[in-house]
Amino acid sequence: MEHFLLQNSWWIPCYGLIGAVLTLPWAAGIVRRTGPRPAAYLNLLMTIIALVHGFLVFGITLGEDVQPLVIHWFQAADLDLTLMIDVSSVGMGAVQLVTALSLLAQIFALGYMEKDWALARFFALMGFFEAAMSGLALSESLFLSYALLEMLTLSTYLLVGFWYAQPLVVTAARDAFLTKRVGDVLLLMGVIALGTMAGTLNFPELYEWAETAQLSPTVSTLLGLALISGPIGKCAQFPLHLWLDEAMEGPNPASILRNSVVVACGAYVLIKLQPILVLSPVASVALITIGSMTAIGACLVAIAQIDIKRVLSHSTSAYLGIVFIAVGTQWTDVALLVLFAHGMAKALLFMSIGSVILTTSSQDITEMGGLWSRMPATTVAFLVGMVGLIGLLPLGGFWALYEGVDTYWYGEPWLVAVLLTVNLLTAFNLVRVFRLVFLGPPQPKSRRAPEVPWTMAVPMVSLTIITLLVPLMLQRLYILPDWSYLNWPAVAVLVLSGAVGFGAGSTIYLNRTWARPIQIPLKFTQDLLAYDFYVDVLYRVTVVWLVDRISRFNAWFDRYVLDGIVNFVGLASIFSGESLKYSISGQSQFYLLTILIGVSLFGALLTFLAW
Repeated sequence: MEHFLLQNSWWIPCYGLIGAVLTLPWAAGIVRRTGPRPAAYLNLLMTIIALVHGFLVFGITLGEDVQPLVIHWFQAADLDLTLMIDVSSVGMGAVQLVTALSLLAQIFALGYMEKDWALARFFALMGFFEAAMSGLALSESLFLSYALLEMLTLSTYLLVGFWYAQPLVVTAARDAFLTKRVGDVLLLMGVIALGTMAGTLNFPELYEWAETAQLSPTVSTLLGLALISGPIGKCAQFPLHLWLDEAMEGPNPASILRNSVVVACGAYVLIKLQPILVLSPVASVALITIGSMTAIGACLVAIAQIDIKRVLSHSTSAYLGIVFIAVGTQWTDVALLVLFAHGMAKALLFMSIGSVILTTSSQDITEMGGLWSRMPATTVAFLVGMVGLIGLLPLGGFWALYEGVDTYWYGEPWLVAVLLTVNLLTAFNLVRVFRLVFLGPPQPKSRRAPEVPWTMAVPMVSLTIITLLVPLMLQRLYILPDWSYLNWPAVAVLVLSGAVGFGAGSTIYLNRTWARPIQIPLKFTQDLLAYDFYVDVLYRVTVVWLVDRISRFNAWFDRYVLDGIVNFVGLASIFSGESLKYSISGQSQFYLLTILIGVSLFGALLTFLAW
């Protein structure tokens, strides 16, 4: 039985795809009599099967060294494209995280989108989403990983643009798709170059090649920068970070997955590429620089936001920046732990704010207040997610950040400062949101705000309990350090940074009516952060302007130069043809004379050119 489960572990991503296909009759409107609910139930059933299958395989592989599965997909001449499947405990653990959060998000969607006319289409897209993420977690082939990343890009476009009747939604979906395409095109260049140089695209064989590869500095730099471009776009890192907050225009259940495991998939591929990125010191420095800039910048930008989903989306970019720092410094264990702890806590936070949005019909935190007494389960979920995200004992976020602080404590103290700053600003930001949304007097939109129905409360409460149990999970997996070996100064500064953030967020006066300061420096600072350091304006006056000018020049050149040459040749042909028809006399000697003159002129031209 164990051998059967292991050999068929490649079916786990297929379950979500099968669920998406089974829902098509309802999504396409072929079946109308039953309503869209059966499509949702079919997709839920396939997700449960994937979760159970993955759980059994994870139990088998835990602590065991299992060989990956190799599927020869395409062979022609010297080209052999194989799909390698990872059946290790790490890969199966990632699959468990994806399928478990996908199941909870789908149950949550039953209540959140109960009255949506396109419920079947949404669940079909969620099944497609889940299949791509599960496949990425199991992929041991860069070729397969790239194909699945393209599936994620497509599914992101479709889910962000789910409510396509709204112009802002269409714009957000377009921007998310095009921004990711920039990184994907560069990544494709790196994949082709790497496959040409190494002769393979399977990660184990690439690792062997990287140990003995001798590349010039220019080649290694270009290769490393190309390989990190895809994850930069997928993880919403600077300068390809603007799409994630716009993607919050999509349905909240999709945002639960997008901000917890979808962005983590790009980082997971980056972790897989780390032994190859070592060949390029420039790429490693770029990862650390980009991660640090995004981590601190996104935390600052989040503080100035009033849209509750955009506040948390910028926080997602910040924590993925920590992952980039960890990969750049070759500490992949820190990166994996941060991804796990962040994914659980962020999914819970998005579930809680989804409940708030559904109840109040608003995403503006300045229009809320006093929800703690009306929505106790939602309030507890937000508190647990908040504490589980930042560095406060004893939940998972603390152990993930502690691992990073302890790692950089002696070698890179400035990276310790980055982590502590992110922890402090995140704590301040989340407490600010909690005070405005759940505390204080009720506002007009929050006076009548009952608790959400059981279809939303059950997954939210379940994930609250799971988040509380994350330290026990880490202990059972022997990931937590022994108490006798703890770096107590690192523990102290990490807890202190979180406590300072909590204290500042709890004591700084927040007045809803004082939304716009009069003082010029404060107003400038608020605008600078609220508009994301005007990066979009910078793009419009640089990249967008340059592309527009080049496009206009190409259009002019094509219309007046290329078309002009073609039209001139056409007119010359017509004119010469019309002229020659008058020279037709029917006398053969005249034709021979014409041929002789033509050949003579052509010969003279060739002689002149040869001379």
